[in-house]
Amino acid sequence: MILEAREIKKQYHRDNILFSAVNDVSLSIGEGEFVCIVGRSGSGKSTLLNILAGLLTPTSGSVSFEGREYGGMNDGELSRLRNTRLGYIMQGHNVLSNFTVLQNVLLPHIFFKRDDDPTDRALSLLEQVGLRPLASQYPSSLSGGELHRVSIARALLMSPGLLIADEPTGDLDEETVSEIMGLFAGIVSKGTAVLMVTHNSDAASYADRMYTMQSGRLSEM
Repeated sequence: MILEAREIKKQYHRDNILFSAVNDVSLSIGEGEFVCIVGRSGSGKSTLLNILAGLLTPTSGSVSFEGREYGGMNDGELSRLRNTRLGYIMQGHNVLSNFTVLQNVLLPHIFFKRDDDPTDRALSLLEQVGLRPLASQYPSSLSGGELHRVSIARALLMSPGLLIADEPTGDLDEETVSEIMGLFAGIVSKGTAVLMVTHNSDAASYADRMYTMQSGRLSEM
């Protein structure tokens, strides 16, 4: 398994009452699997993804990636993991306004400088998401859907073993949703696993396994 979560729980105090945003969730994802989670807003999906991406520490339980538990990693090691092996597409656009589209896609390489030049790969990814002609543009000139596609290309730059995507098809028209899901299906066929949260039933239909999340609990459909 590339990712394993065991009995994950995340609790908060709300008005002096203990509240469980994620409640005893266990999930395993193998290489090249496409897993989808659906559920209403507030059901705990984004909190769970933040835990699985190592951005949020669970109250209890454990998460391991490629056999290594997050609890044994420091912040720098978790950051490098997300930079090299775990791509994360958060909700919203999450692009830097003072960087061009191409520069935004190249950010993973900029943060952890390497000897290779990934520009050709970045341009190829922009071609795949339909943004190659906009490589030199700034985010202010792009639509919401185009900004989503920049985030997707950036998450794929380093060829991650697992891509976590939180509502990656939001603000996209039907044709673009089909193109993006085709891109995801293509990377899955090459061995990259995908974990996606979505409200889009057409997008969810691409998954090998589907789960529903309700009141912090995950159930396979």
